[in-house]
Amino acid sequence: MPAAKGAKKQPVKDGKADSKKDAAKKAAAAKKAAQKGGVSKAKAKVRTSVTFHRPKTQRLPRAPKFARKSLAKASGPDQFSIIRYPLTTESAMKKIEDKTNTLVFIVDKRANKHQITKAVKAMYDIQVRKVNTLIRPDGQKKAFVSLSPDQEALDVANKIGMI
Repeated sequence: MPAAKGAKKQPVKDGKADSKKDAAKKAAAAKKAAQKGGVSKAKAKVRTSVTFHRPKTQRLPRAPKFARKSLAKASGPDQFSIIRYPLTTESAMKKIEDKTNTLVFIVDKRANKHQITKAVKAMYDIQVRKVNTLIRPDGQKKAFVSLSPDQEALDVANKIGMI
C-alpha cells in the first residue's frame, strides 16, 4: 500500500540495539539498588508469650456534634431548700430556754450536717458549734443545731420569730 502524501516514514529500529539499552538501564538500576540496600524480606518477630495482646492504637478524644443533655445539671440545694422551718414544739422550746443552747429545725431529708451548718450560718448569721440529726418516724429529718457559747439561743429564736 502506498504511503499517504503528508505522512513521514518511521525509521525501522533495530531490535537488538533496543534490548541492549534496556538491559544496560536495568543493570544500572540493579547496581544502584544493591548499593543502597534495596528491599529485603523482613524476618518474622519471635513471639515469647503464648497470649496475644492487641497493640495499642491511637485513641482520639470525642468531638460530639451536639450536646447529650439540653440543660446543665443544677448545682446542689440552696439554703432555703435545706432548712424547711424551725420546730416550735414544747420539747424544742425547752432546748432553747435551757442550758443546751440549741435550736431545732426540720430540714430536707437529703441534706447532710455540713450543708445544714452552712445554711443556718447564711440564713440567720449565727455561729454553729455542732449539728445533730435524726429522722423522725414520719420520715422528716430533724436537726438539733447547737450554737457557740457566745450566742444565746433565746435571742436568736426571738430574732427569727420562733417565740
